[in-house]
Amino acid sequence: MRAAVIFGLGTSPADLKLFQAGSATGWSQGLPTSTGDADAILIFGGDGTIHRHLPALVRLKLPVLIVPSGSGNDFARALKLRSMRDSLRLWRDFESGKMSARPVDLGVIVPSAAPERTHYFCCVAGCGLDSAAARSANRMPRWLRGHGGYALALLPLLLKLPAVSMWLAQINGADRTEAEKTTLLAAFANTQFYGDGMRIAPEADFADGKLDVCRIGTLSPLKLLSLFPTVYFGRHLLVPEVEYSRAERVHLQTETPIEIYADGEFVCETPAEISVAAGALRVICSPP
Repeated sequence: MRAAVIFGLGTSPADLKLFQAGSATGWSQGLPTSTGDADAILIFGGDGTIHRHLPALVRLKLPVLIVPSGSGNDFARALKLRSMRDSLRLWRDFESGKMSARPVDLGVIVPSAAPERTHYFCCVAGCGLDSAAARSANRMPRWLRGHGGYALALLPLLLKLPAVSMWLAQINGADRTEAEKTTLLAAFANTQFYGDGMRIAPEADFADGKLDVCRIGTLSPLKLLSLFPTVYFGRHLLVPEVEYSRAERVHLQTETPIEIYADGEFVCETPAEISVAAGALRVICSPP
């Protein structure tokens, strides 16, 4: 067995020692050049580290094990990996041949201004209130981002961020629905979680070939504040101003360009198309 290891911000080769102990695996640091150079890839980091490496991971098609070590670990959470020990247990099973990698979907963003560019994401893409919170959180120290930074960034925005006129076309096979509505937040989810544990898309399944679309319309500041804690439990779907649907592809346009963030990272501005790359990433995780 040959394994390549990627260390994200705040991690180091010292974190690998548990995995090396008693292992016959040959280890190398950094992305392999080609598929034949490794049998698996371990990523020590969070959603941002995974996001930045997705194009190479899709190209290499190697099994990937996530070791949650970042300020935001929502993709690991979706894989039911809560700690380094969880990842170590799966790695031992994979090394011994008891477990194989599982294909999961990725989201894909193609900006209308640069249609030749493809941006993958593993968790959730969003715009409006979400993008403003992500931008603010990214300016915080890493330790603060890892201890509720997204929520801290979001709270002051609830009282002052204006809604925008947003046009969405949702496509499922030959079916197409279009709607232009005033929108505070739109999220396009491959997994259930973002913002370090917010369950924005409680019905999302990263193996169904679809995005879960959560759209929040105009709310008073007071009602928006009361809605905020319910997102951690997925109960925001009970509010009439919250729309929830599934789509294979979405075309997104706003009156004036606004930022789209995915996995906590800036991607592009509207307009854009967001879709699914079915089974694009092979992950080492427990069976569904």
